[in-house]
Amino acid sequence: MLFSRFAIWPALLAGLVCLGAGPVVRADEASITVDLAHPGGPVSPTLYGIFFEEINHAGDGGLYAEMVRNRSFEDAQGLSSWSVVSDGAATAKLALNTDSPLNSRNPRSLKLETSGTGTGRAGVANSGYWGMAVTKGHSYALSLYARREGAGPDTLVATLESPSGDVLAKGRVSGVGTEWKQFSCKLAAKEGAADARLVISPTTDGAVLLDQASLFPKRTWKGRENGLRRDLGNLVADLAPAFVRFPGGCFVEGDQLANASRWKESVGDPAARPGHWNLWGYRSTDGLGYHEFLQMCEDLGSEPLFVINCGMAHGGVVPMDQLEPWVQDALDALEYALGPVTSTWGAQRARNGHPKPFALRYMEIGNENGWGDTLPLYEERYARFYDAIKAIYPSVKLVANVPVSNRPMDLVDDHYYNSPEWFAGSVGRYDKQDRKGPRIYVGEYAVTSGCGQGNLRAALAEAAFMMGLERNSDIIEMASYAPLFVNVADRKWNPDAIVFDSATSFGTPSYHVQKLFARNRPDLLLP
Repeated sequence: MLFSRFAIWPALLAGLVCLGAGPVVRADEASITVDLAHPGGPVSPTLYGIFFEEINHAGDGGLYAEMVRNRSFEDAQGLSSWSVVSDGAATAKLALNTDSPLNSRNPRSLKLETSGTGTGRAGVANSGYWGMAVTKGHSYALSLYARREGAGPDTLVATLESPSGDVLAKGRVSGVGTEWKQFSCKLAAKEGAADARLVISPTTDGAVLLDQASLFPKRTWKGRENGLRRDLGNLVADLAPAFVRFPGGCFVEGDQLANASRWKESVGDPAARPGHWNLWGYRSTDGLGYHEFLQMCEDLGSEPLFVINCGMAHGGVVPMDQLEPWVQDALDALEYALGPVTSTWGAQRARNGHPKPFALRYMEIGNENGWGDTLPLYEERYARFYDAIKAIYPSVKLVANVPVSNRPMDLVDDHYYNSPEWFAGSVGRYDKQDRKGPRIYVGEYAVTSGCGQGNLRAALAEAAFMMGLERNSDIIEMASYAPLFVNVADRKWNPDAIVFDSATSFGTPSYHVQKLFARNRPDLLLP
């Protein structure tokens, strides 16, 4: 496999020159001699993987197949994505309600009051994440919690509708009482639309309260409940990732410690997950949580690489004498993945539908912590995590954000964002790396200037850089491009590997380079 890569290398370099400007000039002929008698070292089997971060609506409104936005009414703008629907003389009024909540973790619900329903329709609509893509012939699973006030309506009609009001699918739920109860129905689409909406309308006048209104396509990737969007899951699977780093990124740190990612809040019943503010500018439902990531890795046949918050955020640091709960979070996360069903968190994993342990062998201690003046703060926290984890899970490989001096490092995480010229000129960056140092994980890299929204020039420069990683894979164990996803309606970072909207998706040239290398990884190097 390596022969073909070296054979096209002069053409790749010529391509980088030609794409810059001016006429196409034929590259000088080159000859390559391959020494079959003296093979070099093996190429790391985990070299090419992916890095998922909740950025650009990569999860909520992306890979996570939930179609309803602000499903539990906990967004800062509590009624965002919800609006009144009324036809004829019927009217509706919406208000947030905190009386008798569904649970303490999601204290707000929607109070919908209707009148005049005998002369028309009144209700509430959700527009989803910039429109709901409904496909003709497909079915969608609606679930919601509801209760009525007094003699309020006991039956709700649910429809999927096009922007012009055409009904694409219809269902109903009955038996709404005065106590919270979960209801569900199937919506089978007779027609399709890329920008549909969900409408919920009571059949009689009065007040009804709604919470955790959720809509999923019946066909999720791998058929999982609370699962992944099928086309995006397939694009990820086509990358053949050896590992998946999750859930971030800066998402793990948070802008403040109060908004840090805490995995315990992301497991169990989605209706009882509180969600949290995401520093990338929107609220995360945490519906795509720790368990779902582990399940995704298993379905992909990929190694999970879980990033734990080490008590450091963009705008705060946990004092060392208050760090123990954060260290315990790391130990409990490992027990959730690896522990027997007789353990506390192993039992929780089993209750969540996976009695067999997950194969978690990598954990990263923090994200981009320890750079510059924060190195001493990171080093003492890394040491605390290292000692606690290795005492119980000595075989778990720990990734440090930066080189530290007070404890061993199984891997150290390098990040690079730069120009095409920098990447093409950095092919030999690791050629003289100290072979006695820690193994390296190039956790984030991408051309981020002179690349439009992802172009061939960037992809070729990244390919050059990746050949240098491959050649040095005696010390480089893992590498992952970043970011993985972008919803075109919320591009916080540019460029990205996979581009999508509610209905369509495609890979940029960088995506196809990642796919090419990962699906054609050589077994060993030849001089």
